Amino acid sequence: MKIRPLSIEGAWEITPVQYGDDRGTFLEWYRFDHLADVVGHPLDLAQANLSTSARGVVRGVHFADVPPGQAKYVTCVSGAVLDVVVDLRAGSPTFGQWETVRLDDTDRRAVYISEGLGHAFCSLTEGAVVTYLCSATYRPGHEHGINPLDPELGIVWPVETALLSPKDAAAPSLSEALATGLLPRYDTCRHYLETMRRDGDSQSFAASD
Repeated sequence: MKIRPLSIEGAWEITPVQYGDDRGTFLEWYRFDHLADVVGHPLDLAQANLSTSARGVVRGVHFADVPPGQAKYVTCVSGAVLDVVVDLRAGSPTFGQWETVRLDDTDRRAVYISEGLGHAFCSLTEGAVVTYLCSATYRPGHEHGINPLDPELGIVWPVETALLSPKDAAAPSLSEALATGLLPRYDTCRHYLETMRRDGDSQSFAASD
């Protein structure tokens, strides 16, 4: 598989190699060792989610408190979505910036999103199925959202009318979340990730003894 860093630190696009014949197609859509090589630590898999979405549905922008945050490995197994990574880390050089990756059942790409980053997607097809691996379980009160239609963010959604949940529609703007201290801090996120990298290196060293 090919793993390419996105313009936002802590996010990567993963493109698998597909093998096809008259029976169908085979691919490795997730490899913990390849991912750990570029991220610096393995994904500690705690929960796996799956959603189906009608065309035009927008989910997000979601994020979690750091620590522990919630890293995500996202792919679309049926249909197509426009996946969006948003830098919500206060103090980050790319704070408020976003990047998109098309995830679909043709190229079978995935996106890895580190702790502290925001995530959203828009369904481009009817009944799009998105699945994602998470580093932490759902924790009520510690997971939050930014309104995906916030004009300050300026995310360009490929639909005339985005279909939102009541919770996402009522989410604060980026400025409101920053002013109230809701957003994760860039230095806190970097320190937390560095701690995980050191812990991973220590475990690898112990296993080799």
